[in-house]
Order: sequence, then C-alpha cells, then structure tokens
Amino acid sequence: MRRQNIPLFPLHTVLFPGGVLPLRIFEPRYLDMVSDCLRQDGGFGICLIREGKEIGAAASTYEVGTLARISWFDRRDDGLLGINVSGEQRFRILSSQVQSNQLIRAEVELLMPEPSCAVPEDYQHLAQLLQGILDQLDFPYAKLPRRYDDAAWLGARLTELLPLKLELKQYLLQLDEPLARLERLRAVMESGDFV
Repeated sequence: MRRQNIPLFPLHTVLFPGGVLPLRIFEPRYLDMVSDCLRQDGGFGICLIREGKEIGAAASTYEVGTLARISWFDRRDDGLLGINVSGEQRFRILSSQVQSNQLIRAEVELLMPEPSCAVPEDYQHLAQLLQGILDQLDFPYAKLPRRYDDAAWLGARLTELLPLKLELKQYLLQLDEPLARLERLRAVMESGDFV
C-alpha cells in the first residue's frame, strides 16, 4: 500500500473514485489548501464528518475517504472560489494532526482500486435509473464519462447521487466489492429507506 501525507477537507458528503463534486471555498484554511494543491499539482482528501461542522473548529471524520484532485476552478461573482474536484482513489487514515489554522493533515494509505466487473442483468434497472438522473444534471455531471456496464462505477455514482443517509453512503464507500454495493442499493430502493 502506498502512503501519502495530505490535507483533509471534512464534508457532509461522500465522494467516490471517478466522481465529481462542485465546491465553494471561502474559509482561509481551505483557500490556502486549494492554492497549495494547484501550485504543487497535488490532491486533498474528502472525508465524511463524524462529529462537528464543515466550518470553524476541525471536525472528526470517518477513517476512509477519497483522494480528490481539482479539475476546474473559478472566482465566483459572490467573491467565493468555486472548484470542481474529481475523486481518484480511496484511502484509510493512519494518523492525523490538526494545524494551528484548524486544517487537518493526515498520513493515509491508498487502498487498492476496486476490480472492474460487469453489471449483472438483475441490476440493469439501476443503470437505467442512473442514466435518467445524469441526463437531468448540468456541469460537471453532464461531462462525466458514462460507464453503465461497470458495476463499481454504477454503484459509486448511485451512492453519490441518491438521497441516502450519510452513514449508509459511508458504509457503501468502505465496501470493497462492487456487486455487494449494488445489492445493498437495490435493497434500499426496494425498501424505500431514503433520507
């Protein structure tokens, strides 16, 4: 496993490898972090908040997150910095340290990419559902390469976009088996157990 030391961006959202996420940046610690990442062509970790808030004091996070890279940025009309990030690889936090500006830096191990596998016939309705969702979305989702025949990609995009409980999204991120993720998503759809 490869290790890296990266800054973390705790959020009330879950990003998977291959996903995109638009963000508005306004806190000085994250403006500095984005500037450093752009200058060094580096990434940062997006982790779901376990306790705390997105602003103010450093929040505690779940230990599995996704390494993200900035794919687009723009100074918005409201004065905030708008960025889009792309999810690259899942990681597990080994240790972390809160800096004086409340930015968290973490030593992480990058997790193995999920195996690519075909979407079984039983799950084709999930691919059709996702296609209907993505067809209604604008940038950056409109430009997302579509891989409806890949079980890992399908499960990841559905998890990101469906109105699921955040703890369930985190559980699905931590799963290593794409077909197990699709099975859990199908069960949630059938039970109607949404947020």
